[in-house]
Amino acid sequence: MQISVAYDFRPKTHTTHTAMVRSHFGIDFETGRNVIAENLELPIEPGDLVCFTGSSGAGKSSLLRAVAGQLSNVINIDDLEWRDVPLIDALDCPFDEALHWLSLCGLSEAQLMLRTPAELSEGQRYRFRLALGLSRRPDWLLADEFTATLDRVLARVISCNIRKLGNRENLGFLLATTHEDILDELQPDLHVQCDLAGEITFSRNDRQKKVAACSTNSSSPPDRNATGRTSLGGITAVTTWSSSAS
Repeated sequence: MQISVAYDFRPKTHTTHTAMVRSHFGIDFETGRNVIAENLELPIEPGDLVCFTGSSGAGKSSLLRAVAGQLSNVINIDDLEWRDVPLIDALDCPFDEALHWLSLCGLSEAQLMLRTPAELSEGQRYRFRLALGLSRRPDWLLADEFTATLDRVLARVISCNIRKLGNRENLGFLLATTHEDILDELQPDLHVQCDLAGEITFSRNDRQKKVAACSTNSSSPPDRNATGRTSLGGITAVTTWSSSAS
Protein backbone atom coordinates (compact mmCIF):
# COMPACT_ATOMS: atom_id res chain seq x y z
CA MET A 1 0.00 0.00 0.00
CA GLN A 2 1.37 3.39 -1.01
CA ILE A 3 0.60 6.34 1.26
CA SER A 4 1.02 10.07 0.68
CA VAL A 5 -0.08 12.57 3.31
CA ALA A 6 0.33 16.36 3.05
CA TYR A 7 -1.59 19.51 3.80
CA ASP A 8 -1.27 23.21 3.10
CA PHE A 9 -0.67 25.65 5.93
CA ARG A 10 -3.64 27.98 6.19
CA PRO A 11 -3.22 31.75 5.87
CA LYS A 12 -3.31 33.53 9.21
CA THR A 13 -4.28 36.98 10.38
CA HIS A 14 -1.52 39.19 11.74
CA THR A 15 -2.36 40.38 15.24
CA THR A 16 -0.50 42.13 18.04
CA HIS A 17 -0.11 38.85 19.93
CA THR A 18 1.16 36.86 16.95
CA ALA A 19 3.58 39.69 16.15
CA MET A 20 4.96 39.48 19.70
CA VAL A 21 5.49 35.72 19.39
CA ARG A 22 7.16 36.07 15.99
CA SER A 23 9.41 38.86 17.20
CA HIS A 24 10.35 37.22 20.49
CA PHE A 25 11.25 33.85 18.97
CA GLY A 26 12.53 35.09 15.60
CA ILE A 27 10.08 33.02 13.57
CA ASP A 28 7.32 33.67 11.07
CA PHE A 29 4.09 31.94 10.07
CA GLU A 30 4.60 28.61 8.32
CA THR A 31 3.62 28.69 4.67
CA GLY A 32 3.50 26.30 1.77
CA ARG A 33 2.88 22.58 2.11
CA ASN A 34 3.59 20.30 5.05
CA VAL A 35 4.46 16.81 3.78
CA ILE A 36 4.06 14.03 6.34
CA ALA A 37 4.65 11.13 3.95
CA GLU A 38 5.22 10.89 0.22
CA ASN A 39 4.87 7.60 -1.65
CA LEU A 40 5.45 5.64 1.55
CA GLU A 41 5.10 1.90 0.90
CA LEU A 42 3.55 0.08 3.85
CA PRO A 43 3.33 -3.75 3.61
CA ILE A 44 -0.17 -4.11 5.05
CA GLU A 45 -2.00 -7.41 4.66
CA PRO A 46 -5.59 -8.46 5.49
CA GLY A 47 -5.94 -9.32 9.16
CA ASP A 48 -2.86 -7.36 10.23
CA LEU A 49 -2.59 -5.58 13.53
CA VAL A 50 -0.98 -2.28 12.54
CA CYS A 51 0.22 0.04 15.28
CA PHE A 52 1.36 3.64 14.70
CA THR A 53 3.43 5.13 17.53
CA GLY A 54 5.09 8.47 18.10
CA SER A 55 4.82 11.72 19.99
CA SER A 56 1.79 13.95 19.67
CA GLY A 57 2.11 15.94 16.44
CA ALA A 58 4.41 13.43 14.73
CA GLY A 59 1.81 12.51 12.11
CA LYS A 60 0.69 9.07 13.27
CA SER A 61 -3.03 9.94 13.26
CA SER A 62 -2.77 11.40 9.75
CA LEU A 63 -1.09 8.21 8.52
CA LEU A 64 -3.72 6.12 10.30
CA ARG A 65 -6.56 7.91 8.51
CA ALA A 66 -4.76 7.74 5.16
CA VAL A 67 -4.36 3.97 5.48
CA ALA A 68 -8.01 3.56 6.51
CA GLY A 69 -9.04 5.51 3.40
CA GLN A 70 -7.58 2.78 1.19
CA LEU A 71 -9.33 -0.09 2.98
CA SER A 72 -12.94 -1.25 3.00
CA ASN A 73 -15.31 -2.10 5.84
CA VAL A 74 -13.42 -0.02 8.39
CA ILE A 75 -15.08 1.05 11.63
CA ASN A 76 -13.60 4.01 13.47
CA ILE A 77 -14.62 3.76 17.12
CA ASP A 78 -14.63 7.57 17.36
CA ASP A 79 -17.40 7.76 14.74
CA LEU A 80 -19.74 5.28 16.40
CA GLU A 81 -23.22 6.27 17.51
CA TRP A 82 -25.25 4.37 20.08
CA ARG A 83 -28.53 4.38 21.94
CA ASP A 84 -28.51 5.61 25.54
CA VAL A 85 -29.62 2.28 26.98
CA PRO A 86 -27.87 -0.18 29.33
CA LEU A 87 -24.68 -1.58 27.81
CA ILE A 88 -26.06 -5.11 27.59
CA ASP A 89 -28.74 -3.76 25.20
CA ALA A 90 -26.60 -1.16 23.42
CA LEU A 91 -24.59 -3.67 21.38
CA ASP A 92 -27.65 -4.82 19.37
CA CYS A 93 -26.63 -8.47 19.34
CA PRO A 94 -27.70 -11.67 21.15
CA PHE A 95 -27.12 -11.77 24.90
CA ASP A 96 -24.21 -14.24 24.78
CA GLU A 97 -22.42 -12.19 22.12
CA ALA A 98 -22.95 -8.96 24.05
CA LEU A 99 -21.44 -10.59 27.15
CA HIS A 100 -18.48 -11.79 25.08
CA TRP A 101 -17.65 -8.37 23.60
CA LEU A 102 -18.14 -6.49 26.86
CA SER A 103 -15.97 -8.96 28.76
CA LEU A 104 -13.27 -8.85 26.10
CA CYS A 105 -13.04 -5.08 26.62
CA GLY A 106 -12.96 -5.21 30.41
CA LEU A 107 -16.63 -4.44 31.07
CA SER A 108 -17.62 -7.74 32.64
CA GLU A 109 -18.90 -6.39 35.95
CA ALA A 110 -22.66 -6.90 36.18
CA GLN A 111 -23.32 -3.41 37.52
CA LEU A 112 -21.52 -1.83 34.57
CA MET A 113 -23.61 -3.81 32.10
CA LEU A 114 -26.73 -2.16 33.54
CA ARG A 115 -25.36 1.38 33.14
CA THR A 116 -25.86 3.51 30.06
CA PRO A 117 -22.86 4.89 28.12
CA ALA A 118 -23.57 8.35 29.57
CA GLU A 119 -23.08 6.94 33.07
CA LEU A 120 -19.59 5.60 32.37
CA SER A 121 -16.23 7.17 33.06
CA GLU A 122 -14.05 8.26 30.12
CA GLY A 123 -12.00 5.06 30.31
CA GLN A 124 -15.09 2.87 30.55
CA ARG A 125 -16.72 4.67 27.65
CA TYR A 126 -13.61 4.10 25.54
CA ARG A 127 -13.79 0.38 26.31
CA PHE A 128 -17.50 0.41 25.42
CA ARG A 129 -16.70 1.96 22.03
CA LEU A 130 -14.20 -0.83 21.43
CA ALA A 131 -16.80 -3.45 22.33
CA LEU A 132 -19.44 -1.78 20.17
CA GLY A 133 -17.11 -1.59 17.18
CA LEU A 134 -16.09 -5.23 17.55
CA SER A 135 -19.72 -6.35 17.84
CA ARG A 136 -20.39 -4.94 14.37
CA ARG A 137 -17.76 -7.31 12.91
CA PRO A 138 -15.78 -5.04 10.58
CA ASP A 139 -12.81 -6.16 8.50
CA TRP A 140 -10.77 -3.42 10.19
CA LEU A 141 -11.25 -1.65 13.50
CA LEU A 142 -9.62 1.78 13.83
CA ALA A 143 -8.76 3.24 17.23
CA ASP A 144 -6.80 6.46 17.58
CA GLU A 145 -5.23 7.27 20.97
CA PHE A 146 -5.53 3.57 21.73
CA THR A 147 -5.71 2.91 25.53
CA ALA A 148 -4.73 6.53 26.29
CA THR A 149 -7.52 6.89 28.85
CA LEU A 150 -6.90 3.53 30.54
CA ASP A 151 -4.68 2.70 33.47
CA ARG A 152 -1.59 0.95 32.20
CA VAL A 153 -2.30 -2.49 33.69
CA LEU A 154 -5.75 -2.58 32.08
CA ALA A 155 -4.25 -1.19 28.86
CA ARG A 156 -1.95 -4.22 28.64
CA VAL A 157 -4.82 -6.63 29.35
CA ILE A 158 -7.00 -5.08 26.63
CA SER A 159 -4.05 -5.12 24.22
CA CYS A 160 -3.48 -8.82 24.83
CA ASN A 161 -7.18 -9.54 24.26
CA ILE A 162 -7.09 -7.56 21.02
CA ARG A 163 -4.07 -9.54 19.82
CA LYS A 164 -5.76 -12.87 20.56
CA LEU A 165 -8.98 -11.77 18.87
CA GLY A 166 -7.15 -10.66 15.74
CA ASN A 167 -5.39 -14.01 15.54
CA ARG A 168 -8.57 -15.99 16.03
CA GLU A 169 -10.93 -14.01 13.78
CA ASN A 170 -8.47 -12.72 11.16
CA LEU A 171 -9.67 -9.25 12.07
CA GLY A 172 -7.49 -6.27 11.19
CA PHE A 173 -6.70 -3.44 13.60
CA LEU A 174 -5.42 0.07 12.87
CA LEU A 175 -4.20 1.54 16.15
CA ALA A 176 -2.34 4.74 17.02
CA THR A 177 -0.87 5.51 20.42
CA THR A 178 1.80 7.51 22.19
CA HIS A 179 2.21 4.64 24.67
CA GLU A 180 4.75 1.98 23.73
CA ASP A 181 4.32 0.01 26.95
CA ILE A 182 1.61 -2.10 25.28
CA LEU A 183 3.69 -3.28 22.31
CA ASP A 184 4.74 -6.53 23.98
CA GLU A 185 1.08 -7.45 24.41
CA LEU A 186 -0.07 -6.16 21.02
CA GLN A 187 2.72 -7.92 19.08
CA PRO A 188 1.86 -5.79 16.01
CA ASP A 189 2.32 -7.36 12.60
CA LEU A 190 3.39 -3.93 11.38
CA HIS A 191 4.81 -1.26 13.70
CA VAL A 192 5.06 2.21 12.17
CA GLN A 193 7.10 4.75 14.15
CA CYS A 194 6.81 8.50 13.55
CA ASP A 195 9.02 11.19 15.05
CA LEU A 196 8.77 14.95 15.27
CA ALA A 197 11.65 15.36 12.80
CA GLY A 198 9.41 13.88 10.09
CA GLU A 199 11.12 10.49 9.86
CA ILE A 200 8.90 7.44 9.47
CA THR A 201 10.24 3.93 10.01
CA PHE A 202 8.44 0.63 10.14
CA SER A 203 9.14 -2.99 10.94
CA ARG A 204 7.17 -6.08 10.07
CA ASN A 205 6.92 -9.08 12.36
CA ASP A 206 5.67 -12.07 10.38
CA ARG A 207 7.17 -14.47 12.89
CA GLN A 208 4.35 -13.68 15.31
CA LYS A 209 1.62 -13.77 12.66
CA LYS A 210 -1.33 -15.84 13.78
CA VAL A 211 0.38 -16.92 16.98
CA ALA A 212 -2.21 -16.51 19.70
CA ALA A 213 0.20 -16.49 22.61
CA CYS A 214 0.74 -13.34 24.59
CA SER A 215 1.26 -12.72 28.24
CA THR A 216 -0.31 -10.21 30.55
CA ASN A 217 2.50 -10.71 33.03
CA SER A 218 4.88 -7.85 33.65
CA SER A 219 8.09 -7.53 35.58
CA SER A 220 6.19 -5.99 38.48
CA PRO A 221 2.81 -7.07 39.87
CA PRO A 222 -0.22 -4.90 39.12
CA ASP A 223 -1.05 -2.20 41.62
CA ARG A 224 -3.63 -3.19 44.16
CA ASN A 225 -6.60 -0.91 43.79
CA ALA A 226 -9.18 0.00 46.37
CA THR A 227 -11.35 -3.03 45.66
CA GLY A 228 -8.59 -5.52 44.95
CA ARG A 229 -10.32 -6.21 41.63
CA THR A 230 -8.61 -6.77 38.33
CA SER A 231 -9.96 -7.85 34.97
CA LEU A 232 -8.01 -10.35 32.91
CA GLY A 233 -9.35 -11.42 29.57
CA GLY A 234 -12.91 -10.57 30.58
CA ILE A 235 -12.72 -12.60 33.80
CA THR A 236 -13.20 -10.60 36.95
CA ALA A 237 -11.45 -11.88 40.05
CA VAL A 238 -11.85 -10.41 43.52
CA THR A 239 -8.96 -10.81 45.86
CA THR A 240 -9.31 -10.22 49.57
CA TRP A 241 -6.24 -8.68 51.19
CA SER A 242 -5.91 -9.59 54.86
CA SER A 243 -3.86 -7.87 57.50
CA SER A 244 -2.81 -9.28 60.85
CA ALA A 245 -4.24 -7.67 63.97
CA SER A 246 -1.93 -5.43 65.89
